[in-house]
Amino acid sequence: MGVLETAARIVELGGAASPGRAARVADMRARFEARTGAFAPEDPWFEERSRAFWCDAITTQRFGAEVTEALTPEDATWLGPLERAHRGLFRTEGADGQVLLVDAWSGAELLVDTMDEASRAELDASAGQLFDARVVGSGDPWVVALLPGAVFHPLDATAAIPPVMAAARQRGLATGDALDALLRMHRTLRSLSRVKAAYAYRVEALSPHAAAVPVRRADKGPT
Repeated sequence: MGVLETAARIVELGGAASPGRAARVADMRARFEARTGAFAPEDPWFEERSRAFWCDAITTQRFGAEVTEALTPEDATWLGPLERAHRGLFRTEGADGQVLLVDAWSGAELLVDTMDEASRAELDASAGQLFDARVVGSGDPWVVALLPGAVFHPLDATAAIPPVMAAARQRGLATGDALDALLRMHRTLRSLSRVKAAYAYRVEALSPHAAAVPVRRADKGPT
């Protein structure tokens, strides 16, 4: 089994019927929502955010280490690489038929050789978009894998994001804090009607306690 199969197995274990495990999953989700914004089943973006949550759970929140007893020895070898996954704000570039991810936050360039079909389809449809994702690397066996759970920022936000990232660097924000802020902005854009990307993706919204972006109406102005 490879890293994608191991990640899927850990997610499956997170959904298993166990009161103690259910409480832990609820805690992890609450932590994720506190950083990136709440989501509910009725939201159009629920499935996307659910995948992003589980990606966060098995990397940043290290849920795999808590279910080690249910993993195979081969699965367990992937826990370290998963916990060291590189999170970035990526764009794609052509690389002789391969997928080259360029991290707009750190400058890293990663040539990905493993991903699931859903992720490949999303990349094919995302020309010009920046996306929040995690990449896992290993030298034994050699693999550079894009984990499921990427969140694609809308194309019309691409021009608004660099000034926000520049401000985040000036403030000394860690990678997770900066990218979590962008996810909150992404949620604002999708949840409030008639809000343009420039109003959702703004330096003021870097703070986790920033007020919601006002809904702008052509006839009455901000509400």
